[in-house]
Amino acid sequence: MKFTNLLLSLSAIPLFIACSDNDDNNDDPVNLPATEFTVTIENSMTPFDYYAFGGTDLITPGNEQVITFNAGQGHYLNLATMFVQSNDLFYAPADDGIALYNDDGEALTGDITNQFYLWDAGTEVNEMPGTGENQAPRQSGPNTGTEENGIVRLISDVNDGYTYPALSDVIEVMLSHDGGTQFTLTLRNISDNSSLPTPLAPGNWVVHYDGQYPLFQEGVAASSSLEPIAEDGDITSMNEVLEATTGLVSPFAPGAFSIGESNNLFSIGSMASQAFEMLAEDGDVSGFENVFNTPASTDAPAPIFPGQSYTFTFTASENDRLSFATMLVQSNDWVLAIDQLPLFDGNTPLSGNLSDYIQLLDAGTESDQYAGAGMYQAPRQSGADQGPSEEGIINVEESLSSNVPEISSMLNISIQVTE
Repeated sequence: MKFTNLLLSLSAIPLFIACSDNDDNNDDPVNLPATEFTVTIENSMTPFDYYAFGGTDLITPGNEQVITFNAGQGHYLNLATMFVQSNDLFYAPADDGIALYNDDGEALTGDITNQFYLWDAGTEVNEMPGTGENQAPRQSGPNTGTEENGIVRLISDVNDGYTYPALSDVIEVMLSHDGGTQFTLTLRNISDNSSLPTPLAPGNWVVHYDGQYPLFQEGVAASSSLEPIAEDGDITSMNEVLEATTGLVSPFAPGAFSIGESNNLFSIGSMASQAFEMLAEDGDVSGFENVFNTPASTDAPAPIFPGQSYTFTFTASENDRLSFATMLVQSNDWVLAIDQLPLFDGNTPLSGNLSDYIQLLDAGTESDQYAGAGMYQAPRQSGADQGPSEEGIINVEESLSSNVPEISSMLNISIQVTE
C-alpha cells in the first residue's frame, strides 16, 4: 500500500509541474518593459492660393445669372466675362478685385456695377464692335483673329478709334449679404436696349485674398487662360488653373495628448471641459500638461502650416492608449483627434501611419460658421472665445462645410518606437 501511494505521488509530480508551467503562461503574463514612442503630426493640406471659384454661363440680353458664395473678412471678389461683340474685350473689376467687407467688418451690398470696367486683353487686334469677322458671333472658329501681343489695359486707355456702349447700358451687378458668410451675386445682361446688344459669354469668378491677381493683371500680358475667355468665352483652361489653386487652407494649432488607459482630454458624447473648449476654439493648450506646440526645426510655440509638423515623445506600457487633439484653425471649435488608440497589439508596439484613426470632432462649445470665412474663427476674431456659445456635446462632425477636404488631405500622423 505504501508503494502504491508512493507511485501515485511520483506520478502526480509531472502533472503538477505541467500544470504549474501552464498557469505561469496564462495567469501571470510577462510585463512588457516601458516603450518610448515618437509621434509626428504633419499638416498635409495643399497650400492653395485662392479661397473659392466658379463659372458663369452664357447670359443673353434681358437675362441674368445668380451666384451664391461664402466669404469672410479679408476676402475679395473678382470676375471676368467676355463682351461677345468684340475680339478680346471683357468686363471685370479692378485686377485686384473688390473688397467684400470694409475695415469695420461690414459686408458690401447693393449695386456694385460702378466697380466693373471694360478691359482689353491685348491678345487680338480690335475690329469695329459688332461687325468684325473675327469676333465670336461671326468667326469661323476660336482664336482666328490677328494676334496683338499686347498687355491687359482698360479699353478707355487703348484709343482704338471705336465706340463702345456704356458699361451701365450692358451689365448690372448686384450683391446681397444673406447673413453669416453667404453672399448672392446677380449678374444681369441689360444690353437689349443698348446701342449694341450683346451676350455675355461664360466666365469665371474667384474669391481671393488681398494683393492677389487671380484672373489678370493690368499692364501685363494676358495669361494663356485669360486669352480664351476674352476671345471666345472659353473657360476650360481657367477652370483647370483655378481647380488646382483654389481651396481651404488652414493651420493646425498647438494641441494636447493623453497616454494611459483612459482619455484625459475629451469624451465623445459628453460636454467639453473648459480646458478642451480653450483648445478647440482658440488653440490654447494651457489647461493640459502633455502638449505639443513647437513646429519642428523652430524654437517657439506656433501653429503648423502646410508642410510643417509637430513631434512629441512619450513612454508607455501595455494597456496604455494614445489620445490627442489639435484645432483646425479655420473653424470655430473643430479638432482633428484620435481617441484611445491601443499602443500595443499583444507584445508588439504600435508603429506606422495612424491617419486612418483620425476623426474630425465638433467640441460643441461654439456655433459653427463656414470654414475659412467665419468672423468668430481664430484668424478673424478680435479675441479669444468670441463666438455664440453652443452648449452642446463633443461629437463627430457630420455637417462639414462643403469646402472642407478629406481628413487624409489635412493631417498626416505617424508613430514609431524611439531607437
